[in-house]
Amino acid sequence: MTGRRSAGPLVAAPDPVRARRTTRHEGPLRGFARRYGWRAYAIPFLTLATLIALVDLALGAPESAGTAPTSSTSTPPAASAPSPDPVPVPDGPAEGDAEPSELPPPATDAAPYVEQGAGSVSVVDGTSEVYGSGPLKRFVVEVEDGIEVDPTGFAAAVEATLGDPRSWGGGGWMSFQRVGAAEAAAAQYEFKVTLVSPGSMETYCPGVGTGGYTSCRYGERAVINLARWATAVPDYEGDIATYRLYVVNHEVGHALGNGHQPCPGAGAVAPVMQQQTLGLGGCTKNAWPYP
Repeated sequence: MTGRRSAGPLVAAPDPVRARRTTRHEGPLRGFARRYGWRAYAIPFLTLATLIALVDLALGAPESAGTAPTSSTSTPPAASAPSPDPVPVPDGPAEGDAEPSELPPPATDAAPYVEQGAGSVSVVDGTSEVYGSGPLKRFVVEVEDGIEVDPTGFAAAVEATLGDPRSWGGGGWMSFQRVGAAEAAAAQYEFKVTLVSPGSMETYCPGVGTGGYTSCRYGERAVINLARWATAVPDYEGDIATYRLYVVNHEVGHALGNGHQPCPGAGAVAPVMQQQTLGLGGCTKNAWPYP
């Protein structure tokens, strides 16, 4: 037999299409996607979401740490200005004896006094017993600096006046106690009695119109004019001691809420709230609410 002899075992001829598929170059992304399937798309998405969350936390860190954000449109509260000192804000209409149309001539035997003090006042320290039996009214005594008046003596005179049973505590209506610097600083009082030079009256009684002659009540203060304390007034005819009792009771009467009263008639006893500094109007002088 003369047929061709096979040189070796039979081998199938290669498939050209399959050869092209297996020899084609496969990129890393395609290979990654073919290997991991749907997870190849989820991993980048989750990575991006994680980065966004971390950035958000970083931006919000100051608030989480307790630092409150400040609005750029907010306006900081204005600092409160201190109230002017020594002039108080009155809690009612200021009251005082009006300036006389003509000033009376000074008494020839009057004690000298300082026309203009330092302008500041100092509390006379010390506490008294309680005078009377009614509701307690605590008061502070002040004296202007530089007026050459013994502060202790003035405080004792005010204390003795208000502690007298003929004063505003008469009949058990109220009681009085002088308190000192600590109570004044803590505002533990009802009113003040302040001795002021004529030149400082408009500072402590602005707009009242004392003319540097009369005394007044302004705010929490019963302000006693040093000139009147030293010389009294013509109708008192040199009776300075009685006038001092009157002027304390009159101005404290304003601080307690009492207004002016007229002379009830010729020869009658003048009410303590009559403006006796300006004249008696036919009445007789009187220093006491309950004479």
